Amino acid sequence: MQRLPTWIAAGGSLLLGFAVADVTGVRALGGIVLFLAALWCGLRWRREQGLAVGVALVLAYLAAFALSHPLGRAIGSWPAVLVVSAFVAAIVWARVDRLSTPATGVSAAASR
Repeated sequence: MQRLPTWIAAGGSLLLGFAVADVTGVRALGGIVLFLAALWCGLRWRREQGLAVGVALVLAYLAAFALSHPLGRAIGSWPAVLVVSAFVAAIVWARVDRLSTPATGVSAAASR
């Protein structure tokens, strides 16, 4: 079974977390979605790419989340979340998932 690419989980969780908070009116529920996704992605990045890459990508995820707030005041909440989600997904894809082998989902670096 092919593993879920982390760019989908990282970018999608920012969208899902905001949607949960927006629909329920409970920001903490959206925060739980973000926390669980960042934890899952971070552990996988650490395992497959090493600690430095894992920490750097989690920090990029958190920075994008933080940036979405002032950006939301400038362009609107949903457009801001779409922008930062696409940004995170692109970074993760370029650094991690672009290098994954299609059959296993394990990066070439981790398989050596």
